[in-house]
Amino acid sequence: MEAIIHGIILAIGLILPLGVQNVFVFSQGATQPRLRSALPATITAAVCDTLLILLAIFGLSIIVLQFEWLRLSLMVIGILFLLYMGYSIWRSEPTTSITSKALPMSKQILFALSVSLLNPHAILDIVGVIGTSALKYVGSERIYFTVACIVVSWIWFFGLTIAGTVIKRLDGKGKLMVIFNKSSALFIWGTAIYLFSGLM
Repeated sequence: MEAIIHGIILAIGLILPLGVQNVFVFSQGATQPRLRSALPATITAAVCDTLLILLAIFGLSIIVLQFEWLRLSLMVIGILFLLYMGYSIWRSEPTTSITSKALPMSKQILFALSVSLLNPHAILDIVGVIGTSALKYVGSERIYFTVACIVVSWIWFFGLTIAGTVIKRLDGKGKLMVIFNKSSALFIWGTAIYLFSGLM
């Protein structure tokens, strides 16, 4: 039971802060014409988190934390991607009807993969925090801990998608989404600058 509670609390603590991945999943719920149309982004983000959690718990954390060049490479690639992602979100227009342009399934999956696997914050958090925390447990307790982290991740991403859909219905003209997109872009650029300052 301790392992399950620990996994739930830890996963919630890491996933709740507004990040690039959360922003993207929420935005798909808000811009797609139907909830099911946003599911490719939701499921891809959840699968990527599941993969990172499994890799972190079963050894990746030890590798990444031992090689400084690997950590720096992840940071540089992530910074460049965040700059591009912020630019894309800043220029995006809100979708307010079924006929409006929304990301197709292939682009949703590609962007979700990018914000999940090229996001140095997410990787370092999962690898550094969840991976090292899992070392405390062995056998079935480690499995319980792992499952708890994964379940929280899936529930959170589906919740974000639903929240985006609800906001869209309350914001028929898309004014809130314009503000949300601009704020998200600024946040993402700020994250990139913060990460870059850590390299100096």
